[in-house]
Amino acid sequence: MNISYKWLKEYVDFSLTPQELAEALTSTGLEVGSVEEVETIRGGLKGLFVGKVLTCEMHPNSDHLHITTVDLGKEAPQQIVCGAPNVAAGQKVIVADLGCVLYSGEESFTIKKSKLRGVESFGMICAEDEIGVGTSHDGIIVLPEDAKVGMPAAEYYHLDSDWLIEIDITANRADALSHFGVARDLYAWLKQNGYKTSLHRPDCDKFVVDNHDLEIDVKIENTEACRRYACLSVTNCEVKESPKWLKDKLNVVGVRPINNIVDITNYIMMAYGQPMHCFDADMVVGKQIIVKDKNEGKKFITLDGEEHILGEHDLAICNAEVPMCIAGVFGGKGSGTYENTRNVVLESAYFHPTWIRKSARRHGLSTDASFRFERGIDPNGTIYALKQAAILCKELAGAKVSMEIRDEYPTKMEGFPVRLNYEYADRLIGKQLGVETIRSIAQSLEMEIVKEDADGLDLIVPPYRVDVQRPCDVVEDVLRIYGYNNVEIPSTLKSSLTIAEESDKDYHRENTISEQLVGSGFNEILNNSLTAISYYEGTELNAYPWERIVKVMNPLSSDLGVMRQTLLFGGLESIRRNVNRKAHNLKFFEVGNTYTYNQEKWNEDSPIKAYNQSYHMALWITGKRVEGSWAHPNEDATFYELKAHVENILRRLGVAQGMILSEPSENNIFDKALALKNRAGKVVVEMGILSYKLLKKLGIEQPVYYAELDWGGLMKLIRKNKLEFEEISKYPSVSRDLALLIDANIEFAQVEKIAFQSEKKLLKKVELFDVYEGKNLPEGKKSYAVNFVLQDETKTLNDKAIDAIMQKLIKNLTNKLGAELR
Repeated sequence: MNISYKWLKEYVDFSLTPQELAEALTSTGLEVGSVEEVETIRGGLKGLFVGKVLTCEMHPNSDHLHITTVDLGKEAPQQIVCGAPNVAAGQKVIVADLGCVLYSGEESFTIKKSKLRGVESFGMICAEDEIGVGTSHDGIIVLPEDAKVGMPAAEYYHLDSDWLIEIDITANRADALSHFGVARDLYAWLKQNGYKTSLHRPDCDKFVVDNHDLEIDVKIENTEACRRYACLSVTNCEVKESPKWLKDKLNVVGVRPINNIVDITNYIMMAYGQPMHCFDADMVVGKQIIVKDKNEGKKFITLDGEEHILGEHDLAICNAEVPMCIAGVFGGKGSGTYENTRNVVLESAYFHPTWIRKSARRHGLSTDASFRFERGIDPNGTIYALKQAAILCKELAGAKVSMEIRDEYPTKMEGFPVRLNYEYADRLIGKQLGVETIRSIAQSLEMEIVKEDADGLDLIVPPYRVDVQRPCDVVEDVLRIYGYNNVEIPSTLKSSLTIAEESDKDYHRENTISEQLVGSGFNEILNNSLTAISYYEGTELNAYPWERIVKVMNPLSSDLGVMRQTLLFGGLESIRRNVNRKAHNLKFFEVGNTYTYNQEKWNEDSPIKAYNQSYHMALWITGKRVEGSWAHPNEDATFYELKAHVENILRRLGVAQGMILSEPSENNIFDKALALKNRAGKVVVEMGILSYKLLKKLGIEQPVYYAELDWGGLMKLIRKNKLEFEEISKYPSVSRDLALLIDANIEFAQVEKIAFQSEKKLLKKVELFDVYEGKNLPEGKKSYAVNFVLQDETKTLNDKAIDAIMQKLIKNLTNKLGAELR
């Protein structure tokens, strides 16, 4: 892909040199193969200056030569012998100074000091054709009086060299096959690196429909191969040579100018990446365009004069009678735009990449248009391109827009929804880029943020980014704009090993906790991920609704008809089986995946995005904690035993106080339960006593205490934890008790939460050691006896500081919970 340095500047503001630009583009993944200076006039008018003829006399040994002295703005005038008939004193002229190289076709010569008929000459006064600014050789160039002496000719003629930047575009980067596509990436890079910049392209305000003299009807017969087709007609065109600016732009990037109409369509393609085609409107028989396949056996002659036989799966653009164009590949002879063409139909469409690729290969044709269609263009850029082309047709060919835009777009192509978790991005990159950096880069790449939370972003990736449909693709996009060189990658390939290292850590943690549970009397179980439909269908489980079930398309039976949303039911089946075999005292744990479906995330092009897999750990306790011991009376298992095991797991993982908050669970699989949430409000642990109604449905008569831990969520929570050691504090802790009279519906978790919010630094522990309800208390009230432990690792707490903290605690508990001291 050839990019013009000057052309690129029309869409994005930057001050980088061509070499700096090449380095910037390469760092974003658009690898630059070469940078070459391109001069509009060969030699770039170097060594040519504006001079003033001070004197002009006839040569003593010639009847047509003149001896002149010319002021070039130097210390002294230069003597130049000139043979032009129109040279005269007082003129402002263009002078080739000594050392200047002039070109004539493929030949060149250097201006040197010479003698003409015995008189020395120190330069040359030039004609138009001699320096390439025109074709006249009637005489020297005579400039206006206001021309500044000594000014370089390149500056006088506003000549500015361009630079051709050759980019090696990979197959997945169809979006960069245009100047504006490259500008988008460059804009994101400039913004990330602190440059002042903006991205812009011409508006379409000048587009107006002049009349309705040439209406064209459009019909798409194969909507799979042609997803969108738009066209409009322009009449009274003067087909002629393009203006110099347009030819220069095309020449720089290697596109041969043909005529103004064809050049406009090529300009639009190179500028915005939308291939276009122009038909002679007189060849559109029946004023109807039909996009269809099943043209097998029909002969078709392309613009290059070659005959092709169309196949069944060749998509063709046809008039009412015959094919006019192999869609997205090559136009047909006779239907193009020639000097005698007056009315033109402009086409702008989106064709399915696979159809275009197969047709191009089948016929051995490869064009700039097919190259882009095969890789996937922007389906939402068709109308913009059509309007820009129409505006240029009016400006360069005197055309009139003679119909409203006809846009056939059966099914709108939406962007790609992608969920990007910050922790996933950091783990994949091997470095924390920061939330602001990730968000900024995503937005600068035109990704829409539809939702943002503490864990990540829900994005809509533009449909022209066909290579970005997964979280890892977004991470790659973010990283290439951030800069691969900005991520330190040692020779040990730390970045690639970081993922494996983290996986090893997670696996090690899982083994450690499993061993801890086994040491506490648990047995590990393993259940099928496929489970019974009846557990979810027709039930009222608010946490596991039927709408979020992953269904098996061809289940062997209703007992294996869906994927499990929770580990719960497999464990209960294991409990039922054991209890029925007289094993009543059970402690089980399981680690495995759960599966959910989200209809809102379903996308026809990528349906897998609607499905989610999560890694969980579950614990079940039922029966008696102690039975048949001579040293201890029989004791039933309780919720507090389960809670202790869960807390031990969290403590072993390094989940510190304050990283999670406790509150009553609303999950109705429990009769009563707690939910532990991270700071973002996401549940990472739920534990409680299972609903009697649910247990009875599964044939279990004894209480079961159950906890389910979001293992993946816990791993994210502790990912940034660092193992540190410190001395045991030499300053004593202080214990204070409060007897609180509170409403009967208030949970201890609420008291604990308010306490830690009130004093985050010195409060180390909050424990409930007595609960009383009944005699001598007001109706609807209960009494909590709560112990608070305070400690300062740097000094001994005095009574004043302790009293201040306790008064603050009492005040907040009173204001927020209506608590009273007993």
